[in-house]
Amino acid sequence: MTLVQPPMMVHGGHHSARAMRLMIRDLARGRQGIAEPGDLKVSPLETPGAGVRVGDGSALIHGVRPWQGVYMQSNIGDAVVDVPPTGPVARTDLLVLRVEDPEYEGERDPRREDIGYFHLVQGVGEDTSVLREMTAIPLARITLPRNTAAVTAGMITDLRRIASRRTERTLRTVHPTDAETAPAKHGQWANWPKEAAWDLDIPAWATKATIVVTLSGLRAEAGNVYAELRTRLGERNAAPTVVDDDGTTTRRSSVTLADTLTLPPAYRGTRQHLAVQINQIDKYGDGDLTVARGTTVIADIEFTESPV
Repeated sequence: MTLVQPPMMVHGGHHSARAMRLMIRDLARGRQGIAEPGDLKVSPLETPGAGVRVGDGSALIHGVRPWQGVYMQSNIGDAVVDVPPTGPVARTDLLVLRVEDPEYEGERDPRREDIGYFHLVQGVGEDTSVLREMTAIPLARITLPRNTAAVTAGMITDLRRIASRRTERTLRTVHPTDAETAPAKHGQWANWPKEAAWDLDIPAWATKATIVVTLSGLRAEAGNVYAELRTRLGERNAAPTVVDDDGTTTRRSSVTLADTLTLPPAYRGTRQHLAVQINQIDKYGDGDLTVARGTTVIADIEFTESPV
């Protein structure tokens, strides 16, 4: 019989270690990586020296052999990993969390040795970010100049990935019923249109917000129009988009505002205000930009988590 019996689902049965690993693989949908955004972050020693620190956290590591399954590892407290100094030649190393299961690779005895450990692979390519020949997940790439004994933050490239990244997406729509011209105090940022504003509940796990706002059917009239538009979440401003219209008659146009904002820890698990803002500049035009009946505003907001 080739079926691997499910672990911990019947009394009195014999459950292999592989059955547990395959169950974890299915629950993780074949993914691997760290569990939470702050897990297993690689940092310099408190006093930079010939080593690095790996912080708290957990991870899932997918076996490289067919039907090997997925291993789980947890690190509690900082772990120090030695990084040998360089001589007259620069060197690039890859720091991984490795699992060496003797059933598939290596000769470690699980009764006496840890099969999971932090492993420094020395002398890899400058762009190496993964090793396919071993059961391991990459944590950081360390680029050491020649004649260097102390690892600093600038030498560490974060390679962590979240195994099961959470996302939350929402769409908001507005159809203005009354005409509203851009505020008269041109040259200053102001919330506009007034109906394009929402209070958002930011998930406690979110580290980034990707915001795309589309304004369709904007009306320009009475001359040339030059304006910048942006979104503002809490106290964080997105990059502006320009409306530059040299027409003279009444005309309609569309504009898209888009940016990805990093969410500070203080925003997570709180409610923050999202608004569209305009800064109309008279130097390049004296016309009016207006929302009116027939204008549609669509806000597409996606919260995601990524390593921090």
